[in-house]
Amino acid sequence: MEKDGPLGGKFYFKKLPNGVLDKTRVTCTICEAEFRYHRSNSSLGYHLRAKHPAESQDYRGLKTEEVSEKLTSALVVWIAKSCRPASMVEDDGLKEVLRAASGDMCYNPPSTETIVSRLRAVYEDQRAQRHTTLLGAMNVALTGDHWTSVDSDNYCAVTAHFIDNDWALQSFALAVSKTEERHYADHFLSVANEWKIGDKLTTLGTDSAWLYGNMVDVASLLPFEHMPCTAHILQSAITVALNDSGFERVLAKCREIVGHFEDSPANAQELNAQQAAHGHDTEALVQDAQTRWNSTLEMIKQIQRNKSVLTSILAQQNSTVTMLTEQELDRLQKLEELLEPCRYVTELLGGERYVSCSMVLPALRHLFWVMEPLDDDPVYVVTFKMVFTTDLAQRRASSNLTWLKIATALDPRFKDLKCLPKDERREVWTLVHDLLMAETQAQQPSVQIKEEPSPKKSKMSIFLLGSSDSDTEEEEDSIGRCLDRYKAEPKAGAGECPLQWWSKREGAHARLASIARKYLSTPATTVPCESLFSLSGDVTENKRASLSSEEVNRIVCLSNWLSGETPNRSVITVIVRITSIGDG
Repeated sequence: MEKDGPLGGKFYFKKLPNGVLDKTRVTCTICEAEFRYHRSNSSLGYHLRAKHPAESQDYRGLKTEEVSEKLTSALVVWIAKSCRPASMVEDDGLKEVLRAASGDMCYNPPSTETIVSRLRAVYEDQRAQRHTTLLGAMNVALTGDHWTSVDSDNYCAVTAHFIDNDWALQSFALAVSKTEERHYADHFLSVANEWKIGDKLTTLGTDSAWLYGNMVDVASLLPFEHMPCTAHILQSAITVALNDSGFERVLAKCREIVGHFEDSPANAQELNAQQAAHGHDTEALVQDAQTRWNSTLEMIKQIQRNKSVLTSILAQQNSTVTMLTEQELDRLQKLEELLEPCRYVTELLGGERYVSCSMVLPALRHLFWVMEPLDDDPVYVVTFKMVFTTDLAQRRASSNLTWLKIATALDPRFKDLKCLPKDERREVWTLVHDLLMAETQAQQPSVQIKEEPSPKKSKMSIFLLGSSDSDTEEEEDSIGRCLDRYKAEPKAGAGECPLQWWSKREGAHARLASIARKYLSTPATTVPCESLFSLSGDVTENKRASLSSEEVNRIVCLSNWLSGETPNRSVITVIVRITSIGDG
């Protein structure tokens, strides 16, 4: 017999006549009772507790305590990451699931109070870690967004973005707090002071709604620069172009078709059945919405993917809703070709785990290039392109162009500045030169001079005073050589990470490196901040409204901190497209 069996040898497997262990049955070492074994110890543990309590005491105490702690920790992380209510641990169904999973039928989940207490402890620990990281940052950029609960309470979210000493881009939430609309400026400053980063702030990113509304006044009250969200700028230009071109009728017909199936469960069910019969993936048609980016493009693609299915169903139903004609489908195809470049630029610039600010001008240059009218373009396509590029150019001009240009110059992938007209490139390097000069002067120790009666100047002192001009000239030459060395470096590849490039060459370009760290850390969009209000998934506004403002802040921030998103590697393909256009 083999005594090295389940539950620390309390049970054993018998050997078959051929010498092989029979792992389908086990025998109790105390009473020789046999049990069927299916790799679960729950029934064996029950047998020990019921028939041999003295023998099971040590095992049960150790296992129960260990399992309980692991499950409690797992529950806390799950509730935090998924923004679940802490009271869900009182659900009897969850208790049964946890008992079955742990194999301990005596396990009881922790109380709501315990979970809340653990959440607070985890929040404080995670916050302390991020506070320590922020203290080591040289510069910090913020993004801000607002959300209104069903009780009409205003919540303002703030995220921080910076490049640490290892040239890794850091991005995480700072606060999601209830505030009054007229006090947004005070709120940003309050959050900055609470995290002790007020003297490190560089930019505040907000969406275009704030830019053209109350955020203009807010930005003027803050001691750092405003960075309008490029994704909002782009989507606004798309909306203007769609409303002032020849696509209104075909889009209205698409919305009518989608509504026919979206508003009727019977029609939706028939659509799914026909999709399956035609070998298509079953999907529900979704209406586009102005506030949902790229939703018009997705609606167009859905109509085209299901063209044959929709044609068949609408014909059989003899419905007043009719399918698009071939001419209309052709127009829809052309609109897809116009919107597709806008989609991948929006998604590219919306990332928070890679440098995005320096890609804005190359990306917009790419869009201006693809929107140039062609000889064989229909009138409605030319109209869309002209309206789109005119509106986008106006919005581009009102953005923080100076910051964007400097960031582009300090990204080794785009430092040739071919996304800019030639006459603007020299101006950009002049801006970088001035930044280097200002930083050089700031690093020089200031000398405190006591006012005393000025003695008669000697001839030697006059010669020494005359050396100040030569010192300035030497600084100018030194800065010029610094810039020349950087510009002489080979241009980085499209798939190369600019932060890794700087990490390897920081020693060779030490004076430029600190400026690059500052300008490359600013996000191109407010997507990182806006995503805070969608982290909770099924936790809708009704559930949030039942929480205190402190609980909202704690649970949403903790969810963001524990998510640990990884960089999106698919952006490399898009960057290759953009850099190739930038060379044009």
